[in-house]
Amino acid sequence: MKISLNWIRDYVPLTASVEEISRAITFLGFEVESVHTTGAPKLEHVVVGEILTRAKHPNADKLSVCTVDVGPAGGVKTIVCGAHNCDAGNRVFVALPGAVLPGDFRIKQSKIRGQSSDGMMCSPDEIGLGGEHSGLLILANRPELGLPINTVLPPGDTVFDIEITPNRPDCQSYLGIARELAAWFRLPLAYPQEKFRGDVSGVPARIDLLAGVSVESPEDCPLYTAHVISGVKIGPSPAWLQDRLTAVGLRPINNVVDVGNYVMLETGQPLHAFDAKRLGGSRIIVRPATEGEKITTLDGKERSLAVGMLVIADAANPVVVAGIMGGVDSGVSAETTDLVLECAVFRRQSIRATSRRLGLSSDSSYRYERGVDPHSSIEAAWRAIDLILETAGGEVVGPAFRVGGNVPWQREIVVTHDFITDRLGFDIPAADMRAAFESLELAVTREEPTTHPARGPAWTVAVPSWRDDLDRPIDLVEEVLRLHGTEKIPPSVVQSPALVSDDDPVVLFNRRATEYLVGHDFHECVTYTLRSAKEVAAWSAGVAAHNVGLANPFVDDQSHLRPSLLGGLLESLRLNQSRGVVATRLCETGRVFIEEGGHALECAAVAFVIAEPVGDRSWKVREGADFFSAKHHVVALARTAGVALEEHGGASVQAGAGWQAGHCATYGDIVRGWTAQAGLVNLALLKSLGIEGRVYAGCFAMLPDKLPAAAGARRFAEFSLFPAALRDLALVVDENVPAGDARLRLLAVARAAAGDAFAVERVEVFDVYHGAGLPAGKRSLAFGLSFRSASRTLTDDEVNKVFQKTQDEIVAATGWQIRK
Repeated sequence: MKISLNWIRDYVPLTASVEEISRAITFLGFEVESVHTTGAPKLEHVVVGEILTRAKHPNADKLSVCTVDVGPAGGVKTIVCGAHNCDAGNRVFVALPGAVLPGDFRIKQSKIRGQSSDGMMCSPDEIGLGGEHSGLLILANRPELGLPINTVLPPGDTVFDIEITPNRPDCQSYLGIARELAAWFRLPLAYPQEKFRGDVSGVPARIDLLAGVSVESPEDCPLYTAHVISGVKIGPSPAWLQDRLTAVGLRPINNVVDVGNYVMLETGQPLHAFDAKRLGGSRIIVRPATEGEKITTLDGKERSLAVGMLVIADAANPVVVAGIMGGVDSGVSAETTDLVLECAVFRRQSIRATSRRLGLSSDSSYRYERGVDPHSSIEAAWRAIDLILETAGGEVVGPAFRVGGNVPWQREIVVTHDFITDRLGFDIPAADMRAAFESLELAVTREEPTTHPARGPAWTVAVPSWRDDLDRPIDLVEEVLRLHGTEKIPPSVVQSPALVSDDDPVVLFNRRATEYLVGHDFHECVTYTLRSAKEVAAWSAGVAAHNVGLANPFVDDQSHLRPSLLGGLLESLRLNQSRGVVATRLCETGRVFIEEGGHALECAAVAFVIAEPVGDRSWKVREGADFFSAKHHVVALARTAGVALEEHGGASVQAGAGWQAGHCATYGDIVRGWTAQAGLVNLALLKSLGIEGRVYAGCFAMLPDKLPAAAGARRFAEFSLFPAALRDLALVVDENVPAGDARLRLLAVARAAAGDAFAVERVEVFDVYHGAGLPAGKRSLAFGLSFRSASRTLTDDEVNKVFQKTQDEIVAATGWQIRK
C-alpha cells in the first residue's frame, strides 16, 4: 500500500524525518519496500531569474550567450545556455556558483568555448522534477526575481510503499497507518468528522430512484447499506483530491468515482456508486448468480458467472460482481444526476473464491478478501456522502436502506503486568504498558490489583472492532513490545533446549541421493509439487490420478499432487532442448504422492532422466545409455536409503504408466515401504511432449518412516588378502525367467552350500545365449562365481566340492539344466 506523507499528515501531525518514519513503520511490524520522493529537493543557490538578452555564441552554433537578472541574489549574470527556449523575457530557475544539483552536479563559474559563464539555467530534469531535458523550465506565473526555488515551487511529497501483513486488514487504510504512527510517536490522532450522520427524516422520499433493497444471501453479505443522492453534477475532482490520488498511483476519473477511491484508501471500506436511473425496477438485490449469467465489467470484458458467485442485481440483471468490480451498464457517467451509494460487507471467503474463478481482482476485492470492519462501515458511507456533496453538489434524499449488521461488537481481554513481563523476559513499567494500550485505542476498562501487588495490576482491555486479530493475552504482549521497541530488548544469554544432533532421515536421504547423482554429472532441478491432470494421467491409472487431485485447485495446470518426479524432469528437458541447451542428465529429489488403497501416501523420492545428446556436436560418438544404465543408478540410489534393490526381483511395468513396454522394470511395492522403476520412457509420450530422441529414466520412492536414521561414522573394514577362486556355470532356463531372478536364486544356493567355510563374494551374469543347441523356449545364462576366504588360500578340492553341491541343489530346486 502506498502512503503519502502529505496525506497522512491530515490525521496525525508528523514532524519526524522520512528516515525516522520509515524506521517506525518497520518496527511497528510492516515492511517498507520503497520510499519515493516527488517535487524539487531542498536546493541552495537556485533562484528565479529573468533572461534579458540572448545572443549567439561566437564559437558554437548550438549555444547561446544570455544575460540573466537574478535580482537581489546577485544582479545581472552572463550564462552560456544550450536550450532552445532561452528567449529574452522568460523567467527561469538559475543555479548560481556553489549550487549542488541532484546527482551531485556542482555549479561553478567556468568558461564554455572561451565564453565566461556565471551559472546555469535549469530544465525540470536538472532540478529533480523530471520532464524534458532539452528545454528550460519556464515560470509562467513570473515569480519575483531572486526568490529561492523551494519558496516558489509547491512542496513535494514522500510516498512510502508498505507491505501490509495479512493479519492486519485495518492497516489497508490511511487511518489504520495513522493510528500506528500516532501511537509510536505519541501524537494525537484526528478522525474525519462527518456532517451527515444518516438522518434522512424530513427530506424528500424518491422511491422512483430506489424503491427497495433485499439480500438473499445474508451469510455472504452480512451488511448492506444504500443512500440516495439527487441532483449531482459529474465533473473533474478538485485539485486537492486529484493530488491525493495521483500521489499513490491512482488516475483521477471524476468527482464521484474519485471520492469512492479516496474514502476506500482513507478508511479501508470499499464503496460503489450506481447511476440511480440505470437501475432496472429501482431495486437492488444481493443474490447468488445463476449458471452462465453474463455481465460486462468496467474493464470492458464480458464474464460468465457461475453458481456460488455473489452479484448485486437490479430487478432484471446483475450490475456488479459483488465486492470485486461493477458493470458498465450501471456505472456513473457524465450524464448522471442521481446516485445510489452502496456500502457493504461481504464474506471474505466468497469474494476470494469468485476472484480466483474469474481471474479478476481489484483494490476492493483485495480489501474484502482480507476483511473489513463491519462496525465502522457506515461511517465510511457518511464520509463519502459529505465529500460527494462538497465536490459534486446535490442533496441526500430518502429512503436510506440498511440490511443486516445488527450484531454488536464486544471483546475484552484480561492480562496482567506479570504475564507480559514473564513472556517478554524483561520488565517494562506498568504505566508504560497501559500507555501503550491506550495509544493504540485499546481502552483499559478496568484495572485491579493482583494477589501479589508487587507484580503489578491486572487490566481488562477492550479491543476495538477493527482489531479482529487480537483475541488472546499473548496478542497484547506483542502490542506492548511493538510500541516499546524491539531494539530495546536487553541483551541476555539465550537458554533453550538443544536441537537434536542428527538431521531428519528425509533430509539425509535427499542429501545422499543428490550427492550421488551430481557426482555422476547430473544437473539438479526443482519443479512444482502440483502438476496438471494431463501429466499425472501419463504416470498413474485413472483411479490413482483421481485420488491425488485437489478439490479446489487455483489454476488448471496445478490441479494434482505429483505421483512421480519424472513429469517435471521431462518438462525441464523439453525446455532445455527448445532453447538449444544440451542438458542430457537431469535429476531431482522431493516429495511424491503415491495412491494406495484410496489414499495418497506422501513419499520421499529421487528421480533422474538420461536423454540422447540431441544437437551435441562431438568429435567422438560415445556409447549411449540403456536400460542397464538406468537400473545401475536406481540400485545405487536405493542403497542410499538402505535398500539392497539388487536382492529383489523386478517385474514389467504396466502399460500406460509412462514407460515403454518391454524396456522397463519395477521393483518393490509401496505397501512394503518402497518402490522403484527404471527403463525407457514411452516414445509416444516423448513425442507428444516435443522431446527429441530416446530418454532413459529411473525413480525411487520410500515412505519417510521407513528411511533409516543417520548412519554412524564410517569405519575401516578388513578385507581378505588371499586370492579368489573363480568358477563359471551356465544354466538353461525358461525364456521368461529374468536373469536377475536367476542370479539371486543361484547366489542364495551357493551361499547355503558354502556355509561358514568361506564366502561367496558375488555371482554375476556374463553371457546370455539363444539359438542352436537349446530347446525351444529356453535360453542359456552364464554366471561367474567368486569364492574367497579371509584366512587362507582356497584349494581346488574344497571349492569344487561346494561348486558341485551348488550345481546339484540348483537343478533339484528349480528344474533348470546345467549346460555342458
